[in-house]
Amino acid sequence: MNVHLRRAAVAAAAVSMAAGLAACGSAKEAGGGTAAKKDKKGPLTIGLLLPENQTARYERFDRPLIEKKIKELAGADTVVVYDNAKQDASVQQQQVDTMITKKVDALIVDAVDAKSIASSVKKATDKGIPVVAYDRLAEGPVKAYTSVDNERVGRIQGESLLKELGDNAAKGQIVMMNGAITDPNAKMYKDGAHSVLDGKVKIGKEYDTKEWKPENANENMKGAISSLGKDNIVGVYSANDGMAGGIITALRSAGFDKLPPVTGQDAELSAVQRILADEQFMSVYKPYKPEADAAAELAVALAQGKDLAAVAKTTVDSGTQKKIPAVIVTPFALTKADIGKYVGQEGFFTKTEICTDKFQAQCDAAGLK
Repeated sequence: MNVHLRRAAVAAAAVSMAAGLAACGSAKEAGGGTAAKKDKKGPLTIGLLLPENQTARYERFDRPLIEKKIKELAGADTVVVYDNAKQDASVQQQQVDTMITKKVDALIVDAVDAKSIASSVKKATDKGIPVVAYDRLAEGPVKAYTSVDNERVGRIQGESLLKELGDNAAKGQIVMMNGAITDPNAKMYKDGAHSVLDGKVKIGKEYDTKEWKPENANENMKGAISSLGKDNIVGVYSANDGMAGGIITALRSAGFDKLPPVTGQDAELSAVQRILADEQFMSVYKPYKPEADAAAELAVALAQGKDLAAVAKTTVDSGTQKKIPAVIVTPFALTKADIGKYVGQEGFFTKTEICTDKFQAQCDAAGLK
């Protein structure tokens, strides 16, 4: 073969190979690495891993809403494999391994530790299992993400606290009880709150609360009261409702005649009742249904090898990944005046659940129907 013909043959082979690889890559990208699964026979299997069960929302709302939506989208015979890490990052990593062994078609993960889960996300991705980060933006090659607007949560908390303090904002100090440093959302809540509070009120003490645990918030609050003096504390920024409960216990033990306003987040049942009883000033209601629905829609689309553009209208960046398709849900302030409009809605509590004998008088006074 002459040299020109030989070069032409090599070039043709290279073009053919490149075209084949490009086609393979395009198919893989379109389905988030799982395009082949759209031809799978039999029902889909979707994995769901939630981080803990101390916060009532996960078992009460997130899990059943996600499972229900998955079955609506993919069929009643769809298998949802569920587990809860109970706030243990190493346990959650083992749970991801189990999901890989079970060969789930997609995996929804609310990470205990957003950084340490990265290697597990990569392991799943390498096995052709796309991962949807739920509520917290996990690091690693996640294919999609859904959560609330977390900085907005912090701003809502800060704005509500300042409004309630009024002139008292200049008469004392507040304590800031932020969430766990292992949770990227905690930083966003904190940043949002600081953007509102800084320069408007003096922050006497500030804590990052290990594992978000109420007992740790309780101990931190005791330390703040001892350091600042109870007469100098005019309000408490608490990043969530569980910690608010621990904080309020510490305030009561310290003998406050009137509790200072305490913020929260998640609209837990106990927090809603504390708000009715004027123990906790406010919470942040994050509509669980749209967030849960988005997680289900993203996971099913990925499992079926479909494009995410119809579901995810924006993108976000994590510490390891750029332009992750995302669905972001808007949160709302929840004070005593707001409770009535949410009672009985899907993703919120019924009047029967809220208005137990202990809180019936407060419910009547709030006009709950």
